[in-house]
Amino acid sequence: MIEPFDWRPIKLVAFDVDGTLYAQRSLRLRMGARLLLHSLTRFDRRTLAVLKSYRQHRETLGKAETEAFEIALVAEVARRHRLSENSVKRIVAEWIEERPLGQLAACRYAGVERLFERVRTSGRAIGILSDYPAAAKLEALALRADHIVSAGEVGMLKPHPRGLERLMALAGAKPHQTVLIGDRAERDGEAARRSGAHCLLRSEQRLSGWRTFARFDDPVFDALDATPVMAGA
Repeated sequence: MIEPFDWRPIKLVAFDVDGTLYAQRSLRLRMGARLLLHSLTRFDRRTLAVLKSYRQHRETLGKAETEAFEIALVAEVARRHRLSENSVKRIVAEWIEERPLGQLAACRYAGVERLFERVRTSGRAIGILSDYPAAAKLEALALRADHIVSAGEVGMLKPHPRGLERLMALAGAKPHQTVLIGDRAERDGEAARRSGAHCLLRSEQRLSGWRTFARFDDPVFDALDATPVMAGA
C-alpha cells in the first residue's frame, strides 16, 4: 500500500508544462494537420524536416546534458538543412512557440485550473519548470504561476537539476519543501531526484520507483486543502 503524500513540509509546487498540464498528443495531432496543410499548399517540405530534426536533436542534447544547448541545437539543425541559423529560429518560433498557442486551451487536462487554485489557497507557491519557453503557454492555458523557469534561461535541459534549483531559489524553498509534478520519469523525475526534491508523475500506468497519479483530482491531492505548510519546515 502506498502511503499518503505528506504535504505538510511542501512550500513550492512546481509543474512541468508539456504533457503535464495539457495533452501533448492532442496538440501534436492538431498541429500536425496544420503543418501538413501548409506543406501541401505551399509546396514546403523543408519546414517539416527542420522541425523533426529540431525535436530529435533537442532530445539528444538533453540526454547528453549539453551546456548552452540552444546554441548547439540551432547550429546543428542549420547545418543539416543548409539554412541560416536565423531561418531555423524563425521556423521554430512560428511552429513550436507561436502557432500552438491558439490550440492549448482545448488540450488542457481537466482539473488543472482547480488544482492551481487549491495550491494557491493552501498558501503554497506555484512554480513552472519547462524545457521550452513557458510564459505565453501559461497565459494561453489561463493559468498563473508565481515563478517561471525555462531551460533556455539556465542553459541546461532536464534531467539536469539546474532549472529546478533556480526555481527553488526564486521561491525560497529547500529541496524537501518542493514537489515537482511532471510526466516523464527520465526527465522530470530525475531532475527532482537529483535536486533532492519530491516528485509526482502524471501517468495512466504505475511506474516502478515513482509515485504516480492519473488525474488532477487524484486522491494524492486530497490532503492539500486541509494541510497548511508546516511552520519551520
